[in-house]
Amino acid sequence: MLNPYLNFDGNCEEAFKHYEKVLGAKVQALFRNADAPPEMPYPPECKDKIMHGSITIDGQVLMASDVPPEYFQKPQGFAVSLTVKDPVEAEQKFASLVEGGSVTMPFGKTFWSKGFGMGFDRFGIPWMINCPAEGY
Repeated sequence: MLNPYLNFDGNCEEAFKHYEKVLGAKVQALFRNADAPPEMPYPPECKDKIMHGSITIDGQVLMASDVPPEYFQKPQGFAVSLTVKDPVEAEQKFASLVEGGSVTMPFGKTFWSKGFGMGFDRFGIPWMINCPAEGY
């Protein structure tokens, strides 16, 4: 099993709520720093931040947490890839996901897909949405 693990700059819970809305994700776990045992100290201003969370999107697990500001780095060098069978649904999910973010490659037909698009969501997470063509 391979599960991507995303680091957020204090907005993990907001991102998960967005993914629930636009991707149909289901929250499986959401542990806050305040839920940790006393021997795991955290700065008081981080008590409501997410220590660990997981969601499922079409049965696949995506995990994430908020990282302390001094450790946060802007995501780069990867993308979360989501395969959607129906091209109309794929395009709609792509548009909703990148709203407030940026588009790297507009959603459209390619030689390998009925539709493909790349972009960043409003949380800075890179995504690729693919609707594979027959034989790919």
